[in-house]
Amino acid sequence: MDTETGTRWLTEAEQCAWRTHLEVSRMLMNQLERDLQPFGLTMNDYEILVNLSESEGHRMRMSDLAAATLQSKSRLSHQITRMERAGLVRRENCDSDKRGLFAVLTEHGWDTMRRVAPHHVESVRRHFLDLLAPEDLAALRRSLAPVAEHLHAHRGRP
Repeated sequence: MDTETGTRWLTEAEQCAWRTHLEVSRMLMNQLERDLQPFGLTMNDYEILVNLSESEGHRMRMSDLAAATLQSKSRLSHQITRMERAGLVRRENCDSDKRGLFAVLTEHGWDTMRRVAPHHVESVRRHFLDLLAPEDLAALRRSLAPVAEHLHAHRGRP
């Protein structure tokens, strides 16, 4: 610890692990995004399609979808508008809450999801899963679980 500032600076090993994580995360997301481009989708589009396809009735309240995709309500609204223009989703009013809206997967959106999902899974395998031994995947999952739990508990807080 730096006695002057009270900062716990990263050790060389910690800094190496942190920077490797950042590099891999950015490069992997960039590659997965590139692999979705031929289908006219972004990673954000795909994540929304996945969430809607896995939801009951292929629909979610916009506020729940924003939380699930870690987007602000404003950003999600713009994203959904773009996806509506592409015919992938539509908005529906919520009968129980006149202010609430649902995002609903259209038939075209469902067909797109079914067509693109095998390619996306292959991309995830090729650029991530197949490069790791099963025991490394298990160790990675164990290592990241406490970080995920911590971040879920602190969502929306500094």
